[in-house]
Amino acid sequence: MTTSTVDLKKLYSKDKKKKILVIFSIFLALIVTILISLSFGASSPRLSEALTVIFSKTFPFLNIGSASPLSETIIWTIRLPRIVLAIIAGAGLATAGATMQGILRNPLVSSYILGISSAAGFGAALAIVFGVSIATFAGYLVIGNAFIFCLIAMVIVYSIARIRGMSSESVILAGVAVGFLFSALLSLIQYIAPERNAVTAIVFWLMGGLYTASWQNILICLPIVAIAMILMMTQAWNINVLSMGEDVAVSLGVNSKRILSINMILETVATASIISFTGIIGFVDLIAPHISRMLIGNDHRYLIPCSALMGALMLLGADTVARLIIMPTELPVGIVTSLIGVPFFIYLLIHKRRHRFS
Repeated sequence: MTTSTVDLKKLYSKDKKKKILVIFSIFLALIVTILISLSFGASSPRLSEALTVIFSKTFPFLNIGSASPLSETIIWTIRLPRIVLAIIAGAGLATAGATMQGILRNPLVSSYILGISSAAGFGAALAIVFGVSIATFAGYLVIGNAFIFCLIAMVIVYSIARIRGMSSESVILAGVAVGFLFSALLSLIQYIAPERNAVTAIVFWLMGGLYTASWQNILICLPIVAIAMILMMTQAWNINVLSMGEDVAVSLGVNSKRILSINMILETVATASIISFTGIIGFVDLIAPHISRMLIGNDHRYLIPCSALMGALMLLGADTVARLIIMPTELPVGIVTSLIGVPFFIYLLIHKRRHRFS
């Protein structure tokens, strides 16, 4: 074994340890944020009391003790489901964003590039204003309609892109076109809505928020998002190859069109499952992968799990700020993520342009 080979192995091992350390550090930061989010709010039970509620409910056979009924309601019924939904939504959106940026080889695209956010808004508006739903979901009229129209948008984009050869460019252009279509239809519904309260409800839904968090909703959302995330993570090596270019992918035996199609489906299912419950939460899927890429590089074997943790951390942090900044009321978390995301997005655009011409 040559000296250069040994040096390369040492360098790779050191780089791997660094990436694992970064991921573990983000995980610790997420734990701290969870504890902060549990402890602070309009009503603030002590952290020890909050932990007692969680452990007594999760492990009732341990006889840890009990907290006051008020603390149980605040922590177990209101605050903890919201924290769990924030983690699921942030991780799912960031994973979808990192995957789409990789397979489309464009760092400025997001998981909403397929036009599914506008489609979800249109589906939700139909249910809110007219009570119209394509499929019947008992008690989930708005959520079910938003989810179905996300899938419809994906099918339209996929069909157009397939006619154009299933390239990255065709997917992006088709997604933009479909997004504008559903955005126009959404505006039409808002314009002709017979009641002003319905328009207000649409706007409130479009802002995004975690106020619908409940254990029942989490049990529906979690399995779908978790399975989609795991499957996207298994595509990490193929995404690494595809991000080098289609010619390289073909030379290594990777079917770029098949990988693109699979990840489009997984990304749509994950994102649709999230925004159907939360409304449209922007920029998490764009920013979290970028910050992760700055920290650990472009290897999607590490980038995707790092992005998932970063997205969970960002959304939970943003939701905690949204709850605390104007207590006892709260801001929609979509406003907070946008206020953070827009300056960062402008920075990315400027940095990308400078890099290109330097």
